[in-house]
Amino acid sequence: MEEIIKVRNLTKTYTTYKRGSGFAETVKSFFHREKITVEAVKDVSFEIGEGQIAGILGPNGAGKSTTIKMLTGTLFPTSGDMNVMGYIPYKQRGTYVTHIGAVFGQKSQLVWDIPPLDSFNMNKAIYSLTEAEFKKVLDEFIELFDLKDIIQKPTRVLSLGERMKCEFVMAMLHQPKIVFLDEPTIGLDVIAKQRIRAFIREMNRKGTTFILTTHDLEDVEQLAQKVIIINHGQKVFDDTLMKLRLNLGTKKIIHLQLTRPVQSFDLEGVKVDEKHSDLEYTLEVNLEKNSISTIIRKLSEMCEFSDISIKELPMEKIITSIYESED
Repeated sequence: MEEIIKVRNLTKTYTTYKRGSGFAETVKSFFHREKITVEAVKDVSFEIGEGQIAGILGPNGAGKSTTIKMLTGTLFPTSGDMNVMGYIPYKQRGTYVTHIGAVFGQKSQLVWDIPPLDSFNMNKAIYSLTEAEFKKVLDEFIELFDLKDIIQKPTRVLSLGERMKCEFVMAMLHQPKIVFLDEPTIGLDVIAKQRIRAFIREMNRKGTTFILTTHDLEDVEQLAQKVIIINHGQKVFDDTLMKLRLNLGTKKIIHLQLTRPVQSFDLEGVKVDEKHSDLEYTLEVNLEKNSISTIIRKLSEMCEFSDISIKELPMEKIITSIYESED
């Protein structure tokens, strides 16, 4: 797979000023301000292949949004190299942006008081699309998202889910090779999220590369083929989703509904993750210490249960452990 994004030793440093509280400290700051250097991104390197869906994850303030802004060309790096489709984003921004799209869940591209169709026509002019190109792509998206009656209404009267569909159309009208998604499903209901994810998968199948930042780990589980985790400005993980799952070893979650209380679960490789009540437990099982069949057999000997379910380790738990290991 050919790399469409190459990042080497990317660093972004900000200079800010320390300011105390209270009147005296405020007056003092007029005459002497103490400089503070903030390293938002520190020596980050990674590659993303053409046609991939890559998730860039990290807690608030980790540096992932700063990384995305540098990749889109809206921020200059302090040092390091970037190459996206053969372009250096911050140096060739005028040409570069005609090949990328962006959807920001908390910032709209649509004009609030006019119908989305008028906003689409605005993008048609910005990207110099022919009438034939515009109509062909728009008709495809209208059918895919069922937008026929929606795009004629003022944006302000649309639901969040309807607006987000139109945001994707705005970002994709010029058929970009790369689309940056920042919290694309934030605030959406379950049905709207599934439709957005289905759309991303369909566009990816046709060759579009997606870079996704999100706090909704279900987006990552359902979409991402590659995961990059940034914490405190540094890359702490860069591999496939499967490798991320194996990061904590081979573990499973067992949910137990008992018929009578039990004193303890004293089994090698088993620990109580959560006690919901005297009759309901969630256990974390380390399969490197014991096989799942052995554990189920020993649990049957130890206690009586009316229901049992076995699941994969939640993605939240895996990623939280990576965050905490870097603190």
